[in-house]
Amino acid sequence: MRAVMNTDDGIRTVEVDEPGGAGVRLSVTASGICGTDVMFVGAGVTGFIYGHEFAGVDDAGNRYFVEPTIYGGECAECRSGNPQRCTEAGHGNLGIYRDGGLAEAVVVPEYTLLALPPQLDVKDACLIEPGAVAWHAVRRAQAQPGERILVVGGGSIGLLAAAAAQHQGLDVDVDTRHSHQLTAAERLGFGRPSGTYDVVIDAAGSEPSLARSADAARPGGRIISLGVYRTTMPIPGTVSLVKELSYINSIAYGRHEGIREVEEVASMLAKKPEIVQTIITHRFPLHEAREAFRVAADRGAGAIKVVMEP
Repeated sequence: MRAVMNTDDGIRTVEVDEPGGAGVRLSVTASGICGTDVMFVGAGVTGFIYGHEFAGVDDAGNRYFVEPTIYGGECAECRSGNPQRCTEAGHGNLGIYRDGGLAEAVVVPEYTLLALPPQLDVKDACLIEPGAVAWHAVRRAQAQPGERILVVGGGSIGLLAAAAAQHQGLDVDVDTRHSHQLTAAERLGFGRPSGTYDVVIDAAGSEPSLARSADAARPGGRIISLGVYRTTMPIPGTVSLVKELSYINSIAYGRHEGIREVEEVASMLAKKPEIVQTIITHRFPLHEAREAFRVAADRGAGAIKVVMEP
């Protein structure tokens, strides 16, 4: 079958063996390209099938999103609803150092499956994964009604964080860098930055975005670190000290009160189709992996979320 892997010649669609082993076999319908995927390709990370944002259909025609977190379920973190922080051997993520969903088919553990709402197209369900990353960040902020939220960064994660905040009844603005991101933010009903904020979500993961976040936060405000910093997180010293800012890290997604965050996001996307219509900007067939990744890596190309379909 065909699958997308990073090779000595860069990212390519290659022929691999059909997936085997225990689990549920799905025909993949769509898989998104994450910024982490682009970063891994640039760093030359090889040895596995890429893709941790994906959905598919089983042999009986049932439609599923795949929550890619692999966990043991017995450690204290798993029992507390945080499988993304699993401490047991073998934990990790499908599509990150182990085979994922940028392929024609996958075999996944049954516990990773989430049945889709009827209103959500299975070809759009790959957006649940980044949506859950964003949703979790909003929950980590513990924002209260009446508090103002600013999202710094207008990529897919930033827009989905704003959508999650808005869906939860919160007042949210978005600070974008590119014109197409501003257009998307306005289409989704988000405001432009003004004044200071109780909560600032750094969805860009850069030194300028973190500095902007600290400047925009009110004294005593909270900054949620959602962007990925590969080395040291460059927290602005003086402004953070003088304002007594709190920094809260957020990674992936989990459960609360027995509810899966991916399920909450699936419900949001089903109820608000304009989110998918706005954020998924490009679709490529599986054999055009090189071009798909090129577009996903070019932030000035007008892409927000690039999706591949077998």
